[in-house]
Amino acid sequence: MQELLEGAYDLHVHTGPDVSPRKLDDLDMAERIQKLGMKGFGIKSHYFCTGERARIVKKVYPDLNPIGALSLNHTVGGINPVAVEMAARVGAKIIWMPTFDAANEMAYMFSRTSYDELPPWAKVQFELSQQGKMQAGITILENGNLKQSVLEIIDIAKKNDLILSTGHLGKEEIYALVTAAKQQGLRKVVVTHPTFSSVNLSKQEQKELAELGAYMEQCFGVITPHYGIDWDGLYEAIRFVGPEHCILSSDLGQTNNPYPDEGLLTFVTNLHNNGFSKEEIKTMTIHNTTFLAEG
Repeated sequence: MQELLEGAYDLHVHTGPDVSPRKLDDLDMAERIQKLGMKGFGIKSHYFCTGERARIVKKVYPDLNPIGALSLNHTVGGINPVAVEMAARVGAKIIWMPTFDAANEMAYMFSRTSYDELPPWAKVQFELSQQGKMQAGITILENGNLKQSVLEIIDIAKKNDLILSTGHLGKEEIYALVTAAKQQGLRKVVVTHPTFSSVNLSKQEQKELAELGAYMEQCFGVITPHYGIDWDGLYEAIRFVGPEHCILSSDLGQTNNPYPDEGLLTFVTNLHNNGFSKEEIKTMTIHNTTFLAEG
């Protein structure tokens, strides 16, 4: 199934160095995907901009396209247009809305129905909470409307041809963001792991958002540990939304999970063994990710 990844991007990878221990670092990842014939990968940190890291990887692996990113958590000032502007200037391509600092995520994480197995970032959050260092959750809405700073970020993303991803926002926030992005003419919007426990978008909601122009990022990382969905549910969601509206990402790099490239190979193999054609899979792994990364 390697052919289904030749020319592909994995736009959601948790490599090191990072605050949490990781299974591999940026250079390890570059070496692994180069052997598979993949084009590049998105370097995700919940804490800091990775644009500078991507440029170092590019120097060592000039034939690859490593992609820097920024997550709008408290560590970079939250919904901070200046941070987005600087990330764009250093070459970052992906902007994630708040992840672990999102009000939606914090409400879920600290609830009684929280994760059976804490993600690495959640462990850090609980440590900060116990130390009295937690800040209020971040929402992109104010009185039911998008904050002006969010509209500014959409504008910066449009001017710099960035990918705007929804992070761990709640449903109301996601709909508002995707709708505004369409109205402002932003071409590249991704709904981050829509089946993840704290996001929990139904297949119908995913389809509605796809019809507004967003790509649904279906992730291997939601499967093990179990974060909101199983394989059959994931297959059903992808079929319902349509491969033309989806991308496949690993969301891997955790020490207890497979390597990201191994996860993607398992992902495409399982899809092919469960009724998806090679062309449908390539649409998600190669065509759509290439448009987002390069188009």
